Amino acid sequence: MITLVIIAVLVVAYANGANANFKGVASLFGSGTTSYRTAVNWAAVTTAAGCVVAMFFASSMLKAFSGKGLVPDALIAQPAFLLAVAGGAGLTGFLATRLGFPVSTTHMLTGALLGAGWIAGDVNAAKLWEAFLKPLLLSPVLAVVLGGVLQLLLRPSAKRSRFLDTAHFLSAGAVCFARGLNDTPKMAALLLGIGWLQGSAGMIVIAIAMALGGLISAKQVAETLAHKITGMNPGQGFAANLATALLVTTASLHGLPVSTTHVSVGALLGIGITTQQAKWRTVIPVLAAWVITLPCSALVAALLFKTISP
Repeated sequence: MITLVIIAVLVVAYANGANANFKGVASLFGSGTTSYRTAVNWAAVTTAAGCVVAMFFASSMLKAFSGKGLVPDALIAQPAFLLAVAGGAGLTGFLATRLGFPVSTTHMLTGALLGAGWIAGDVNAAKLWEAFLKPLLLSPVLAVVLGGVLQLLLRPSAKRSRFLDTAHFLSAGAVCFARGLNDTPKMAALLLGIGWLQGSAGMIVIAIAMALGGLISAKQVAETLAHKITGMNPGQGFAANLATALLVTTASLHGLPVSTTHVSVGALLGIGITTQQAKWRTVIPVLAAWVITLPCSALVAALLFKTISP
């Protein structure tokens, strides 16, 4: 059972990299600033850097996504519970990536914790709202607003130049760094209950799996993010990245489990609304995928826990 938990967590991390690594660099590819391969390599390097730094700032997130306070302590020490959570999040993530939908690992893990916890008969509803759902619901709204505002503020200086391309490239790296900082401890937390590769060692293994997922399996989600949310030029891409990096880094340092997916797509959408280039034919299905992600992972985790628990 413990071996299966470890494999399932690595599957979640691989799916996370495949679905989420490109989110920070989508504007580089979408605006024609770099090629797909350059963008995906930059995403892997800077996400890994965020994973490393997460070792020093991860205590709040590790505690939250271990399930501590949300479900009883005795439950989060059960391999069957951890396997159900990892399996629910991993299967949902792989399906979304296969279909090309940029979805939230944070939502999938939250849903899986919730589904398995409810089947076990005990979920702290107050903790669920304050520590998980409130920041998850608020962050994409803030991202849309901040992305639009930054686009308006930076528009006068958005003429293509070497300086702008450099700033755009660095801002994409900042988003990936922030994502690594925010996402790594959420997955490493699932290893704490089984006492395997705790702390730094667990996060290094998670970081490797994320990097491989992003390098090998990101193409379909990359096309959605780069070309199907909104048209953009380098200046607009820079504004979206700056908004995402600011929000996700701030949330990470305060231990708030925001979704980098929702923030990055929200910022791109804010740009698209401001420039009237938003591609609603794609945006609406993406938003619908967001809505069903949490209940889908909750259902899968609940069924898994019901099946494998003693």
